Amino acid sequence: MGGVASGSTAGYRPGMYAITIREPGGPEVLEWTEVPDPRPQPGEVLIEIAASAVNRADILQRRGHYPPPPGAPPYPGLECSGRVIATASSDWHDGDLVCALLPGGGYAERVAVPGELLLPIPRGVSLEDAAALPEVACTVWSNIGFLRKGQVLLVHGGASGVGTFAIQFARARGAQVWCTASRNKHDRLRQLGAEPIDYRTEDFVEVVKRGTDGHGADVVLDIMGAVYLERNLDVLATEGHLVVIAVQGGRKAELDLARLLAKRATISATTLRSRPLKSKADIVRGVREQVWPLIENGMIRPVIDRRIPLRDAVEAHRVVESSAHIGKVLLTR
Repeated sequence: MGGVASGSTAGYRPGMYAITIREPGGPEVLEWTEVPDPRPQPGEVLIEIAASAVNRADILQRRGHYPPPPGAPPYPGLECSGRVIATASSDWHDGDLVCALLPGGGYAERVAVPGELLLPIPRGVSLEDAAALPEVACTVWSNIGFLRKGQVLLVHGGASGVGTFAIQFARARGAQVWCTASRNKHDRLRQLGAEPIDYRTEDFVEVVKRGTDGHGADVVLDIMGAVYLERNLDVLATEGHLVVIAVQGGRKAELDLARLLAKRATISATTLRSRPLKSKADIVRGVREQVWPLIENGMIRPVIDRRIPLRDAVEAHRVVESSAHIGKVLLTR
């Protein structure tokens, strides 16, 4: 086991099942397959997975557009929850209930992950539901953790896992929140604390500026990229900050730097999966210190759309690709 001490292994058997990708393509290329056990390296913890969650990155990986980083498991899955069954880490013990940020491998029965990327299950959250937290919490904290009371946040894709978490985080920080989403999801997003905008029929620049007496958004959390770049600059307040975390609407667009200069605005673009381990460990530590208390006092809750058995990952991917969900789709054992 690569130097990792064995823990409680009741019911443990050699080999395991995972969702593999037969070839790049649609959801039908996902297969429930027997695969070798993970082989933890020094400093890693072996987790018996209770649940994982579907992220857009998993869909990109399935299509062949987002390969896992070197050394990561080949199976999709960027987060999970479960029970520690083997560890050499001084911070974790056999039997601990945890959730974890993963470079891959969450669509499986077991996964090995560096101990620095584990988090305890927050008080008041079930073991299964905790699988919906690591990726979104780390994404939100690392990108808009600087948000202050009284600022205005605009979230594109407000009904997504990241979007529903960002709305709650911003409200907990005392910010005003606007978000774009299809109209049938507006009632739920209002319950979370956002003012929703129908991106199909409304101009988010006009709506946010009218609603903020011309101020605009201090921070824009964007998943669309090129297609929204110009209008995101329009809606930004003076000294505003545009944060790009995905490019669902294209990668390339023309940027008028003079507009940034005039507004003294900034643009940042980040991904989470490809960061070095130390960087991700620092983010996880910040989440545990600054975000977990907000979950434990009820100011942020995981938003779960539905639970689907891991074997039926094909169905889960179809749901997420159709954007029929609000919050997270969980894959459960």
